[in-house]
Amino acid sequence: MRLDVTDLRAFYASPLGAVTHRIVGRAIHGFLGSVSGLRVLGIGYATPYLGPVHCIAERTLAFMPATQGVVNWPGAGRSCSALADPTMMPLPEAAVDRVILVHALESVESPTELLQEVWRTLTPGGRMILVVPNRRGVWARREATPFGHGQPYSRSQLGRLMRDTLFSPEGWAETLYMPPVRSRLMLRTAPAWERFGTSLAMPLAGLHVVDATKQLYRPVAVQQVRRARRLAPARVLVPAPAPG
Repeated sequence: MRLDVTDLRAFYASPLGAVTHRIVGRAIHGFLGSVSGLRVLGIGYATPYLGPVHCIAERTLAFMPATQGVVNWPGAGRSCSALADPTMMPLPEAAVDRVILVHALESVESPTELLQEVWRTLTPGGRMILVVPNRRGVWARREATPFGHGQPYSRSQLGRLMRDTLFSPEGWAETLYMPPVRSRLMLRTAPAWERFGTSLAMPLAGLHVVDATKQLYRPVAVQQVRRARRLAPARVLVPAPAPG
């Protein structure tokens, strides 16, 4: 079942969604750094994480797929959101400096086409922040949250996908170690779960958060060159002169 924008808005308006937004947002903005003077694009349902960016960046856009639906964002001023096919975005090449994908990669039919389109729209050296459910985590198994829908990924699967689409991972984090339950006690102890899981590098986090850079050239495997064996000139037999 595909999630629509109403389900996503309802989740982030809930207490569990608010805690999720705080934890995941910290990981995203830790990688994103300063965006002053940059052009930033959010794909999927990234608007909960674009608020701090919108006030600083030169331009901020939020593209949402037709299968999900679109909402007006931000609430005041000109709308920066639009309905768009994430594999065929209405942008020229090298149009944005940063791309944030949330509730995006796991929901598309062709992840390769999505990342190829992100590569096309990024400037040389541009960066992508990718948020994806962890295949080994509990959140990918609970349909009560948006991260329990679509295709989760292991770290090795994401690595191969980015390598095939010319992205180089520069930073990698796991987050959402707390169970996806709405208990008040669990929500209050969420920071402790994050500290505990991060300190032990536990593999059962709910999400992967990856900071990747656009590569300009495909790496080529270097083959060992065999030295040609130096050949001696062939002997030429010359008949002896006849006796005079």
